[in-house]
Amino acid sequence: MARNELRPVVKLRSTAGTGYNYVTRKNRRNDPERMVLRKYDPVAREHVDFREER
Repeated sequence: MARNELRPVVKLRSTAGTGYNYVTRKNRRNDPERMVLRKYDPVAREHVDFREER
């Protein structure tokens, strides 16, 4: 069974410049623009914004 393209896998990259990534899914119908989440970066050892990269 194929994965639904309505909820694609997206990579979230740290804005702290550490190169740390999170991988998650998002709903394109509810969030058509790029996703920004505030999550923990273990390299920087603080919470920073993670932006969706394509």
